[in-house]
Amino acid sequence: MNPVLAQRLRSTLTHVVLLLGVALSVFPFYWMFVMASRTTQDIFKFPPALVPGSHLLENVQKVFDSIDVLGATFNTLVVAVLTTVLVMFFDSIAAFAFAKYDFPGKNILFVILLATFMVPAQLSTVPSFVIMANFGWVGSLQALIVPGAVNAFGIFLLRQYAQGAISTELLDAARIDGCSYWRQYWHVAVPLLRPALAFLGIFTFIGSWNDYFWPLVVLTNPARQTLQVALSQLNGLYITDYSMVMAGTLIAVIPLIIVFFLGARQFLSDLAAGAVKQ
Repeated sequence: MNPVLAQRLRSTLTHVVLLLGVALSVFPFYWMFVMASRTTQDIFKFPPALVPGSHLLENVQKVFDSIDVLGATFNTLVVAVLTTVLVMFFDSIAAFAFAKYDFPGKNILFVILLATFMVPAQLSTVPSFVIMANFGWVGSLQALIVPGAVNAFGIFLLRQYAQGAISTELLDAARIDGCSYWRQYWHVAVPLLRPALAFLGIFTFIGSWNDYFWPLVVLTNPARQTLQVALSQLNGLYITDYSMVMAGTLIAVIPLIIVFFLGARQFLSDLAAGAVKQ
């Protein structure tokens, strides 16, 4: 076979596979939109309808009439944004120290850090609730923000990235110029860690936004409910309006899509810039 023709065939097959992957990834969101724009009776019809209906605004209005969407969204946004900022800050500081500095007990501390991955989060529910109760934070958003301000996954991820992205020679030059640890962190480490920080920010924001179990346990004040807890109230005890539930899910997903595209753009642009420099 002609080498040029073979190269074109491989390129075409690659694009077809990628397009199929994109279609499979996007279809659940499209199907959610279709169900949110129809009635519950339409959802159970066979064969199912694959085009949007005309009941989207009606279903969205039902969601707003059933729960405090704006208040729950505001609470969730506050928790997700503050948690993401704190995680990116504290995890990057710890990862920078683990990756580029030697101090007593460094390896032991890092092994203990990795060991926390093996502990299920559910095991810490009761001790965490007791601690929040002693602080007087039960029912407040602090009980969601402070415990999630740092995590082992982010430290491990940024440490692995920092070991390759931040050169020792660059830090030595910064020390010769009189940079303290904080100036090395802010002016040297943070710019080089931006791709990893963008990924960690997306990952943390989505996880915090979608968190259901811990807010359900600790937020005893109905006025402080997060969006996921509020949406769970749309499920009726005997009868559930699934079209309304899908409309509520659509409302909750839209901010995540926006954050993903904004963060992914930053992530990909930084990787491309790094590749050009290499």
